[in-house]
Amino acid sequence: MLGIDFIKGNREAVERAIEVKCVKLDLGEVLNLDGEVRALKTEIEKLRAERNAISGRFKDAAPEEKAELGRKAKEAGARASELEADLGAKQEALNALLLLAPNIPYEGAPIGPDESANVVVRTEGKPPKFGFEPLDHVELIEKNDWADLSRITQVSGSRTYCLKGRLALLETKLMGWALEKIAGAGFTPITVPAIARPEAFFNQGQFPGHMEETYHLPEDDLWLAGTAEVALTSLHSGEIIEADKLPVLYAGYSPCFRREAGSAGKDVRGLLRVHQFVKVEQYVICEADAATSAEWHSKLLALAESLLQALEIPYQVIETSTGDMGLGKYRMNDIESWVPSLGKYRETHSCSTLHDWQARRANIRYRGADGKVRFAHTLNNTALASPRILVPLLENHQTEDGRVKLPKALQELMGDEFL
Repeated sequence: MLGIDFIKGNREAVERAIEVKCVKLDLGEVLNLDGEVRALKTEIEKLRAERNAISGRFKDAAPEEKAELGRKAKEAGARASELEADLGAKQEALNALLLLAPNIPYEGAPIGPDESANVVVRTEGKPPKFGFEPLDHVELIEKNDWADLSRITQVSGSRTYCLKGRLALLETKLMGWALEKIAGAGFTPITVPAIARPEAFFNQGQFPGHMEETYHLPEDDLWLAGTAEVALTSLHSGEIIEADKLPVLYAGYSPCFRREAGSAGKDVRGLLRVHQFVKVEQYVICEADAATSAEWHSKLLALAESLLQALEIPYQVIETSTGDMGLGKYRMNDIESWVPSLGKYRETHSCSTLHDWQARRANIRYRGADGKVRFAHTLNNTALASPRILVPLLENHQTEDGRVKLPKALQELMGDEFL
């Protein structure tokens, strides 16, 4: 979220962010409510001071004065209580609006309402040219008996998957491989649960606005997260981190869940969009410095690219538009991997810089070398998510006889040249 003082001092920039991110928020309403809240606080403090002053006079007052002083003290207290109830309602309304205030986007972000305005920054690797009619990943899976995709829908419904045999082994080894690669770059491996309290989703920025995409466990008032970022953002909530402990670097591994609300009929075949998956997420908490954040953004992006390069998957890097990057993002680069059966690139990674927008919501602070306490900067990026990554992996490395030749990085893991 943005601080109210920042909003007032940068109203034009915030209004521009609201416009280019297509956010439904009336900044005038926010500022008016803030004014009302401040006025109520001032009036309440005045009434409390008046009551205290009256109480101070009561002890030494003449008997005939005490009844009048008592009446005035009671009147001031009652009025303060009335205003406090009004203040509580207005403060709650103001806080709800502040949660909708978007981060100021990166000056290099394309301006546009959605993914149609995204720009390709660069393309790495060349899509394979097959001398045969290639199969899609579902056909490859069925040919090699690597899953029970049709049977599992009878058990768990649509958009679920059930891998078996060599492909099941590959998925587990692949995620361990990714975790070790990110750990080798200085990140602490950490496993986190998929269940979290609603506060964690507000802290991370998913709530409000995306509840319909999230599974709810109403009896426990818990929700199922679609990324380890939810838990990792709240892991240090309310803390003041000492400067010598920064940056905090996590390679978070977790099961993930998403309802895919509103995406009916889109990518229903196979493994591209499923309700449950696993992911290794890169997560950074660093000092509140734009240059430092930019360095970490580049490092997160480079680490994700190094994994795709090792997997020999062609991909392209996207500069995400203002309307597609989401409320809290300062900058966002997607990585899209080549999917031969679709004849196009599909998103497999998302690298985001949030500056202090997320840390303000989660109250993540640090004490700088100068002794001052500030809100930190946070960043995140996918390292690897499965089963989505299996789609380009299988399809790009298929052979004419319907087998899949593993890239060298995975041959030792699987103990064979072929899957």
